[in-house]
Amino acid sequence: MSKFDERIEKYIAAYKEKVGGPLNEELLREVTKGLGPSIYNKDAETVSAEPSEMQRVVDNYLVKKLGLSGNALMASVEAVMEKYGRSERAKYRACIYYMLCVHHGKESVYN
Repeated sequence: MSKFDERIEKYIAAYKEKVGGPLNEELLREVTKGLGPSIYNKDAETVSAEPSEMQRVVDNYLVKKLGLSGNALMASVEAVMEKYGRSERAKYRACIYYMLCVHHGKESVYN
């Protein structure tokens, strides 16, 4: 199994444990692939609940990658972070980005 596939398996397990519900594994794979080599860096692999980090998610993912705009973007990041679990300090970036993509109905970006 490749390192990439190991990461995918880790993210699938984390999603099922922390969030539950339906999971489009192919979309998660595409979102993860879009993150590039950052998934292999322990610090870059996760998202913290710090306001500056959440603002980077809004700016670099929701606006630049998904092409969204508006005042409610930070609220959607907060909602997804809450769903993942506030007590979980390190939330996998691939899972958070996947959840945001589904939340905003932007799956077509990865097709």
